[in-house]
Amino acid sequence: MAFLRSLQAAEPLLQRASAYRTAPRLITTTRPFTQRTSASQQPASASASSPKPATPSTPTPAATRAANIASQQTPSSATTPNISKTGLSDKPIELDNTPGEKIDWTRSFHGLSAEPFPKEAADILLAETNPDEVEIKPDGILYLPEIKYRRILNRAFGPGGWGLVPRSESIVTPRTVTREYALVCNGRLVSVARGEQDYFSPDGIPTATEGCRSNALVRCCKDLGIASELWDPRWIRKYKAQYTREVWVEHVVSKKKSKIWTRKDDPVGYPWRETK
Repeated sequence: MAFLRSLQAAEPLLQRASAYRTAPRLITTTRPFTQRTSASQQPASASASSPKPATPSTPTPAATRAANIASQQTPSSATTPNISKTGLSDKPIELDNTPGEKIDWTRSFHGLSAEPFPKEAADILLAETNPDEVEIKPDGILYLPEIKYRRILNRAFGPGGWGLVPRSESIVTPRTVTREYALVCNGRLVSVARGEQDYFSPDGIPTATEGCRSNALVRCCKDLGIASELWDPRWIRKYKAQYTREVWVEHVVSKKKSKIWTRKDDPVGYPWRETK
């Protein structure tokens, strides 16, 4: 009898266990934690009181118009400048044929032989050399002072219409400074030449560097036809016969005698003294 009473007392517990096994269970999944940015942070009370819907709602016409305006104001990749994480990129932009854009003149040949310069500029560049402006070195080499090349370029292109651009680093040897330069006129490359200048002590390197630049300018101007007569052997012989003379001189310090060239209208200068 005691066994039957205990069985009747446990019957409600067995019914509850059977109901628990047959009841549907709630399946939950654990979402990984992601840190919210400052732009997307919201108050905790608002998120708790208004949970997000399971599916996105249809955007209103006002929201659609705002999205279209924002997309039109956003610059495209074709017009966006070269920007890195730290700001504008320091890599040079290689735009070689687009007018008004940056050109890397250390490598570019932009505008070379594209078209002739205007006739007004060509007449100035190709004008016959004035014999009164030509000088002669003691060894008989004719030359036009470097400043006169600059004056001709200024007359042809205007001050600021031309420039000399270095295309290499300066090379300094125990006796010589050399560097490559490019002559650019009206935004077009005209010629490339390497200048050189000797020096005799380390203190003279800055002066030799400037002389190297001037020497490169004279060599570049040959391609523009400036003072081209100075490389014409027949013109040189006629000039020497008409405007120069060869004289015996004595060095005032060493008393060494030698023969030098000078213009007929110029006296013999220091450190030389003319002798019979």
